[in-house]
Amino acid sequence: MLDLIRNYLKNINRVRYEIICLSNIGRRKMVKVITYGTFDLFHEGHYRLLQRAKALGDYLIVGVTTENYDKARGKLGVVDSVITRIENVKKTGFADEVIIEESAGQKFNDIKKYHVDIFTVGSDWTGYFDYLNDCCKVVYLERTRNISSTMLREQRHRIMRIGIIGNGRIANRFIPEVRLVSGISVQGVYNPHSHSARQFAKKWEIDAYEDIEQFYCAVDAVYIASPHKTHYGYIIEALKHGKHVLCEKPMVLQKNQAVEAYVCAKEHGVVLFEGIKTAYCPGFQKLLGIACSGVIGNIRNVEACFTKLEHKDSRELTDLRYGGSFIELGSYVMLPILKLMGVDYERFFFDSIKGDNGLDLFTKVTLRYKTGLATATCGLGVKSEGRLLIAGTKGYIVVEAPWWKTSYFEVHYEDVGRVDKYSEVFLGEGLRYEIGEFLFRINRGVKDDFKLTRGESVALAGIMEQFLKEMRGI
Repeated sequence: MLDLIRNYLKNINRVRYEIICLSNIGRRKMVKVITYGTFDLFHEGHYRLLQRAKALGDYLIVGVTTENYDKARGKLGVVDSVITRIENVKKTGFADEVIIEESAGQKFNDIKKYHVDIFTVGSDWTGYFDYLNDCCKVVYLERTRNISSTMLREQRHRIMRIGIIGNGRIANRFIPEVRLVSGISVQGVYNPHSHSARQFAKKWEIDAYEDIEQFYCAVDAVYIASPHKTHYGYIIEALKHGKHVLCEKPMVLQKNQAVEAYVCAKEHGVVLFEGIKTAYCPGFQKLLGIACSGVIGNIRNVEACFTKLEHKDSRELTDLRYGGSFIELGSYVMLPILKLMGVDYERFFFDSIKGDNGLDLFTKVTLRYKTGLATATCGLGVKSEGRLLIAGTKGYIVVEAPWWKTSYFEVHYEDVGRVDKYSEVFLGEGLRYEIGEFLFRINRGVKDDFKLTRGESVALAGIMEQFLKEMRGI
């Protein structure tokens, strides 16, 4: 199929090039411009980019990515076929030549091959392609804000407008990942501290909202990245406004809050989604599949450890109510236990090493099940070997740190000479996987997701609640 497309484009492009060359006889040197993109769900932003790219020179070459290249570079959820995307680019009338982009490194070769004078892309890539300045001029075009729909009447999918509540570290990692998921666009940010929101909005070329009602009117979905203690209030408010909600972990800190939030989402016909990125990454899903396939027999023990050293003045180690290692990292280490051992544990208990201010620097949670044991370990002030171990009656699986970004694991058996090795890609920050799953559930009307079920999310909130009661008296 790609060979047929290449031959078709080759013939069309040759005729157009010859016409333009003839029209430029006796004039100045023809300026060639090249740009690239997926151009999925073709919208106003795509149109304006091509329009401004064309205005930079005399002859515009547009590279349209293939499905395989999009997948390889981590672009998720592409809807339109490469043929449809090429046709949509051609319909604008701005492209003098359309080519196919199939692999990394092709841009450099295309610039040489087509004697390009100017390379251009949107400003969300600012700085990324500066290395091409050695072979042509690089121009970053200001991106079009607030894209909410396609330009095609027959398009069944609409572009989901998502707004961000809170603009801390995770929000800064969220936006680049959103841009690698087709069909969703960041509309703006809300923060009661308006100055902080304006700075964030300026950095990412989005809108800042000081009035939360205006914010809700402008979006279809909300990503909650505010401090833990504010999650529940924002979740309920957004759900009652009919907005889909993707909330950072831990979603809430009380079991009854989790139950109420899911009931509220059902009543308003919207999706509520807890953002534990590990749950949605391909490697972790492959790991769960192998673990539950029977190759290691019946699972009897799960041990998960995640530690990192935070600065003593960080929020995680100074927030006396909602800081500490378990609130920060407990969602990760509890995830494989709840997925593999279930939510029907018989009992559990905590043990912590605390700092001078009373916050836990290192915490172990031990769970007893009818048929096994589990241990979750996390730390912010004590460093340990961070791995995931799944023990069964026929063998065991080991995933070295960072197992929460699962890309490789091994299955070991009684025969030490037999080791099965598995690998899977983990791209970027991994947030694109949860964003893609969130969008999938919205578009397909999926009521629950096996990758992280409501029951598991509620159980996790209950464990968080018990920790706060026992360790903080909250």
